[in-house]
Order: sequence, then C-alpha cells, then structure tokens
Amino acid sequence: MIEPIVLWLLAILLAPFFSAVILKVKAFFGGKKGPPILINYYTLIKLFQKGSVYSTSTTVVFKLGPVVSMGTAVVALMFLPIAGRLPLISFNGDVIFVLYLLGLGRFFTIAAAMDTASPFEGMGAAREAYFPIICEATMFMILILFIKITGILSLSGYFAGPQALFIWKAAGPQMFFIIIALFIVLLTENARVPVDDPATHLELTMIHEVMVLDHSGPDFAFIELGAFCKLFFYSTMVASLVFPFDMGTPMADIGLFWGSLLVVYAAVGVMESIMARYRMDLVPKFILTSFALAFFATIITLEF
Repeated sequence: MIEPIVLWLLAILLAPFFSAVILKVKAFFGGKKGPPILINYYTLIKLFQKGSVYSTSTTVVFKLGPVVSMGTAVVALMFLPIAGRLPLISFNGDVIFVLYLLGLGRFFTIAAAMDTASPFEGMGAAREAYFPIICEATMFMILILFIKITGILSLSGYFAGPQALFIWKAAGPQMFFIIIALFIVLLTENARVPVDDPATHLELTMIHEVMVLDHSGPDFAFIELGAFCKLFFYSTMVASLVFPFDMGTPMADIGLFWGSLLVVYAAVGVMESIMARYRMDLVPKFILTSFALAFFATIITLEF
C-alpha cells in the first residue's frame, strides 16, 4: 500500500518539473538558454505567497473553479498505474469514472470563466466546451478496443504490469494508430500547439489561457498545478503504450517509466517548436483525425 502512495505523491511533485522540460526543448529549438528547469516550482511558490483578487461581479463559482480543477486532476492520478505499478485506487469501470471526473474539472473551469461576465473568457469557455467533445468520442473508441482485447474496464487492466505489452501483441500495428490518436487527445485536452498556444497573450486566439485571465494568487496556482497533473496523466498513458515493457524488477520499471515520460514531454516540446497553431476552423478537423485513427484501429481489430 505504501508504494502506490509514494508514486502518487511523486507524480504530483514531479508534474511541474516534467512540464518545464517542454520549455527547455522549445528554448533549444529557438537557440536560447531558456528558463531554469525548476521554473514552475518558483512560479507556484510565488503565486501562493500572493493574495487573490476577486471582481465584484463574480460569485462563489469563480472561487470553486480552481479548487475543483486541481482536485479532480489530483484524484485522477490515484487511479493511474505509474511505472506499471498498481494504482492507489482501482475498480472495474474506474476508467469511465476518471474520464467524467476530468470532465467535472473542465465544467467548473468553464463555469468560473463564465462567472466573470467577460466576453473574452466566455469565448474561450465555448471553445473549451466544444473541442473536448471530440476527444471524448476518441477516448471511448479507444476503450472499446481495449475492452475487446482485455475484457476489463479499468486503467490498471490496461497499463499495470505486462498488460500494455499484451495489448500490443493482441492489436498489433493498430496500436500505432492508437498512440497517435491518444497523443492528439493529449495536445487538445491540455491546450497545446497546434490546438492552442500556451505562450500567447492574445485573447482572440486563446482557449485555456483566456479562461483564467481573472484568476490570481493561490487560485491561479491551483489552476497551474491542476494543469501540470492533467498533462502528467495523459503523458503517462502515452508513455505506457510507447514503452510497454515489463523489466522484471520494480526499480528497472520505474527508471524506464521516468525516461519514457521525458521522451513524451520532449515530443510535445518538439511539436510546439516545429508547428504553428492552427486556425480555429481547422482545429476540429485536426481533433477528428484522432477519432478516425481510433475508429479504424478498432474496426480492424474487431474484424481480424
């Protein structure tokens, strides 16, 4: 019981570190030194030392948004097998619970943005409500494939121990489609390039960042920490499928996991360095690509 708790705490503590890897990769491609690797920790500490400012037009919903957003992401990590080890909590059907738990965090983030009565934040909230709908369709299509192969409806049944390797053996080349589809979902759910640009400050082109413009101090720190944990959640799923190896010893598995996670975060940084953000009318087509890949992979697996 101690091991899942330690890995869960490590996931929360190291999520800001891995997110900074993206900044380092982008700085490398730009020929710059970039910020220090611990920049996200400095930012969180600075935000927690400040006070929060609230508009007179906001209600308690605005204050609940950051707390629920971070809380749902942290709880979702409890169900995630880290380094192939059993998660802190697991039950049949937990993957459905986790997906809608993350949806609950998104709902409160959108509600908090709408509570400000700002037209810019309302615009970002509308985009945030629209794009993840396609991602949910992709995730459920992937679940259909995993259920067909394993007969299990649980994250531990897909990523704990040698299960990911078993899925590879059963699905074969179709897993390449699944990995690409899941990586597109990762970029979309975490508002990364080419869906959104987290580095921009132009409200008209932003999705996630424009929704949190009015948050400050500890509230904004909660939002940032929740975003780091959410990115860690999706990156872990991708890493578990890209490197589905069972090394035989816990230390080797944990070492391989952290290394594979660095590769996934570096891949996100490379994407943000070599690609520009799509126009808003092209973003749904890009996300639909993930559904098409998952759909074809599932159909091929069911057929053969």
